[in-house]
Amino acid sequence: MRKAKSSALMLVTAFSIVALAGCSQNTGSSNNNKTPSGTGDASATTTSVTIPLPTTPTLSTLDPSQWGAQILIDQGTVMEGLYGYSPTGKIVPKIATHYTESKGGRVWTFYLRHNAKWSNGKPVTAEDFYYSWMRTASPQNSSDAIWASVMTYVNNAYQYHAGGVPASQVGVKVINPYEIQLTLSAPHDILGAMVISGSMPLYPPSVKAHPTNWFLPQYFVGDGPYIIKSFTANGKVTLTRNPDYVGAANETNVGNIKTINVIPGPTVPVEDYMANKLDAAVISTPSDYKYVLSHSQLKSQLHSQPDSLITYLQWDKSTEASPLDNLPVRQAIAMAIDRTPIVNNVLAGMGGETDVFGFQGWPTYSLQKPLSYNVQKAKQLLVQAGYPNGKGMPTIYLYTQTTADNPSSVNVAEAIQQELKQSLGITTKIVPEASTLYGDITWGGLNQGIHPGYVIGGGTPNWDDTNSLPIGANQEVGFAGSFGSLSYRQHISNYYYPQYDPDDIKEFGNPNDKTLGVKWSDWLPLQKAAQADIQYLNSWTAKQPAAYKKLLDVPGQATNQEQWNNYVNAWKKAKTSADKHAAWVSAWEFVGDYSAGNGGANVGLNGQVWDDEHMSQDVHDVIMWNTELNGATSQNEAVPLAAKVDNFMLQQGYAVPLYYAKTFYLERPNLTGIEANPWSWSNLFQMQYLTSK
Repeated sequence: MRKAKSSALMLVTAFSIVALAGCSQNTGSSNNNKTPSGTGDASATTTSVTIPLPTTPTLSTLDPSQWGAQILIDQGTVMEGLYGYSPTGKIVPKIATHYTESKGGRVWTFYLRHNAKWSNGKPVTAEDFYYSWMRTASPQNSSDAIWASVMTYVNNAYQYHAGGVPASQVGVKVINPYEIQLTLSAPHDILGAMVISGSMPLYPPSVKAHPTNWFLPQYFVGDGPYIIKSFTANGKVTLTRNPDYVGAANETNVGNIKTINVIPGPTVPVEDYMANKLDAAVISTPSDYKYVLSHSQLKSQLHSQPDSLITYLQWDKSTEASPLDNLPVRQAIAMAIDRTPIVNNVLAGMGGETDVFGFQGWPTYSLQKPLSYNVQKAKQLLVQAGYPNGKGMPTIYLYTQTTADNPSSVNVAEAIQQELKQSLGITTKIVPEASTLYGDITWGGLNQGIHPGYVIGGGTPNWDDTNSLPIGANQEVGFAGSFGSLSYRQHISNYYYPQYDPDDIKEFGNPNDKTLGVKWSDWLPLQKAAQADIQYLNSWTAKQPAAYKKLLDVPGQATNQEQWNNYVNAWKKAKTSADKHAAWVSAWEFVGDYSAGNGGANVGLNGQVWDDEHMSQDVHDVIMWNTELNGATSQNEAVPLAAKVDNFMLQQGYAVPLYYAKTFYLERPNLTGIEANPWSWSNLFQMQYLTSK
């Protein structure tokens, strides 16, 4: 059953993170051989370094199954997976020697090297990976971020997590101590998921003996280049070299630093860097950035790196009638945005202009066809749409984060407001929204009470993954009714706004009526609809292009008919009226449509049929391309599909890229290997590569 769900990911702009990344002051430094020059000049070789990490999100654990700041330490530094990032960001073998792929990208077999060791000298084996992955997916660990691990792609992993199938039906199999096999729910290139912390192995005896605090120094057993010497929740963490570490052959695995002190991000990073309390410092404010540029010695130690985060104007999916339903109006707005003053004045240069989803070097960059800045053309389009110089155009809304959540968001909105007024005569109203509703508008489907306009959204991959190639251009595509004609969106809003779709209530009855579902006669409307829907969907699937069809009808997955039979059998086995009603409600929700809240909807068989019958060809195509992108098993296959999704959103004016984020940081002249994390939360990671000259 196809479902549209609100995103659980916190895709925060780099600018908000660095502004938040400093709530506690570092009280000292364990750096060796530093000279108190006042300009951060420390050129002597060091064996110990101090690196700041953000305090939001907090560093309260090192558990890789949780999605928090610990991922910046876990993956590659104190934990090593089958694959990892090289110093240049390439995905390379670490514990694995190689892999084989079969059954069209559904079965992946990984082969482990025999010399990898835990920090207690024991060998790293396939059983260790199996234990860690199944721990993440276990129904006993309901709060684990299964989506942030390779298990998100594994057959029956989510069903196991929900308690619906036993562990034996999950697609993870240990072939022998040095060979492990994954069967996926659909074809996908999973190498990118292999490098993230949720796919790291844990040492089972230690975790079983100390399930809540196995990461403390006295219990920690790791397979990475460093181990834990001290750990203070939300405070200082000290890492030391793992004497038993054996790295992968023919790969750069570790630098020469003996001790890494990881501390909460300071409130005054540049001052602390100049006072030799830090060996690297993320520039958090425009004022600090200007200060560094004005001092030649600091400027020589300044580095920058693009982040995989694009801030853009995103169609807000309102279901109210609006001129924005007119394509030329959306295109005119897209072509009237001048990004230069936004980057130079609002962001003080701490970003890069872009009118596509990416930057120079991003795989889809050269394949995208943007609506570039052209005020004259924009004015002509507005005349064509019937709104010369904005005459007759109602106020459109600009939804933003609050200043507390993102200091630059309202200022960016004000710049856009001024440009649209001056160039096209369009009046806008800026509406800062608290983080919850802002997230629902940006990363969800339809939301009630949203007026026609845009949200200043942001899209960033959480890790290197083929489905992340559009950098957020596709974050609306998975939500039914996110774009398309007004009547189309308004009908589909019945899946989002009321608790249950009123049309389905009329047809099947109200699930809140506890007297229904007790008698078989109550099932007859559902039974009739289910059989008709299944027949239609089977026929519809059979007519789809071959590449799309194989992803809709995956061998080994339960068919709609099999699932329906399970609901019926559950009702027949129910003994009490309450149990029979509950079984009927489950079947109702399989066929009917109901709200998931937070801009999410659960689309049942009825909704899928209506959607397939009424969606326009272009909506069908972009959904198909995105599904094929999810099923791509190589970047070569994925890049052109991602570009198709990008270009649809760009040319339709549903998304208007503004700028990409950059991380600016200071680094000691004698230190190499500092890496800015290009994924969620920005900041620094891959500390295992730190090297002192």
